Amino acid sequence: MTKAELIDKVAAQTGLTKADAGRALDATLDAIRVALKRGQKVTLVGFGTFSVSKRKSRKGRNPRTGEEIKIPATKIPKFTAGKALKDAIR
Repeated sequence: MTKAELIDKVAAQTGLTKADAGRALDATLDAIRVALKRGQKVTLVGFGTFSVSKRKSRKGRNPRTGEEIKIPATKIPKFTAGKALKDAIR
């Protein structure tokens, strides 16, 4: 499902216009993005939890040259599905 398809579904189920549904979806995603940037968790009960995970630095290889390189530590977004979402998929 694409973002446009999701906006269509939200608009159809809520009675909002597609423009309003798009703005609501954008605001929701932006709020999640800002919270993760601050290092906070976002928990949507029945759906799941968005969080930030730290990845340690490690050694890797350049696939072209085979040269060993150092991959720096970084933060990555992580999503953990909630029980209700897992049960709905099963």
